[in-house]
Amino acid sequence: MDAAGEPVTLETVAKRARVSRSWLYAQPDLRTEIEHLRAAHRRAPASPVPARQRTSDVSLLRRLEAANTRIRRLTEENRQLREQLAQSLGEQRAAATRTRPPRTRPSNPSSVTIGPC
Repeated sequence: MDAAGEPVTLETVAKRARVSRSWLYAQPDLRTEIEHLRAAHRRAPASPVPARQRTSDVSLLRRLEAANTRIRRLTEENRQLREQLAQSLGEQRAAATRTRPPRTRPSNPSSVTIGPC
């Protein structure tokens, strides 16, 4: 029933299994599972995904940790690339200054500022 996306209640399970509700109430393991599935359907009534295929909290935490680790790694890589670019642009400017004759009138030199995005 859960796999088909149908609501799971003691009454619907009893009808489908052709047993009485009182018999289901007397089966603690079945009753617990039915209540668990019923609660899951209440939280996400439009969720067609069966309970066994839903993402667990532990799985979500692992994915979040992996994403945070990747973000930290990419942030560090971006910082290193910005430093390399700034160094390269500085060397390029210094080389251009050495090969260019001095200007006689002041001008507004173009500059590039690199900062965090």
